[in-house]
Amino acid sequence: DCIHFLSTKFNTFGHFSIGSLPQELAPMDSADMRTQEERTSGAVGPKRVRRKFRPRTPEPVQGRKHLEIQTESYLEELSDIPVVKEIECQTDAFLDRPETPIFIPAKTGKDAETQIDEGDLFDFEEEVRPILEILVGKTLEQSLLEVMEEEELAALMAQQRAFLERRNNQLPEVHRLQEQERRRREERERRMAEQKRALQEEKEVAEKIAARALTQQQLADLVPSVLASLRREGYFYDPVERDVETHFFPRLMEDVQRVLQKNCRARELLDETVLLGDTAFQNSAAQLQRLPEPLCMR
Repeated sequence: DCIHFLSTKFNTFGHFSIGSLPQELAPMDSADMRTQEERTSGAVGPKRVRRKFRPRTPEPVQGRKHLEIQTESYLEELSDIPVVKEIECQTDAFLDRPETPIFIPAKTGKDAETQIDEGDLFDFEEEVRPILEILVGKTLEQSLLEVMEEEELAALMAQQRAFLERRNNQLPEVHRLQEQERRRREERERRMAEQKRALQEEKEVAEKIAARALTQQQLADLVPSVLASLRREGYFYDPVERDVETHFFPRLMEDVQRVLQKNCRARELLDETVLLGDTAFQNSAAQLQRLPEPLCMR
């Protein structure tokens, strides 16, 4: 149905349809193709037969070969590539559908006419009055609003200037009050710190007094025993006795030791001298005993 519709459309607008394509571009079925081959074979068959029984050229001699040349009146270009021609066909695009005409209903009723003179429907003087009233009223209203706004801005500016003047006049007093308040606050903080420090000192003094009383109460019985043990251990001593023990006795012992060393050395020297004298005496006695008797008597 679609193909038939397109064919009909193309035929209507003067274009080719599938049924009216040229013979070269129309599609062929298998029967048509066989018929065309038979015609071609029939046309070429006798020529092949005649070519078959035509006398041939003798074979070339050794070292040469025959070349095919054209002897016809009209030369023909020989090529291994067959000549191919491409043919295209393009149908035009679909035409736009025309617009649907506006529906106009059938005329009903009877026609009538009347005459309207100039000024019957519109009186400029009468019709323009409300517009003028609105324009004038809006202009006056806008003017009044602008004047009121200017007056309000002037009042605000005057009030601002007065406020700034009053503020500038009050600034020294404010600074004085702030400085006074700062001094009072510092004085109050200083006094509070002194009071806290005094209370802390009183608390520490009270704690020290209580600790001292508690210590005296707790150590009342321990002091005699502690003093006695300290005396026994030598922590409490007589200065003269300690001076004698630490200074006199060491010097005395050194002198005594030095004297004893001298005495020992003197005794050693005396013993050596006695020993030498005894040895000499014994030697002399031995020598005398070894002498003859008359000599000894002499």
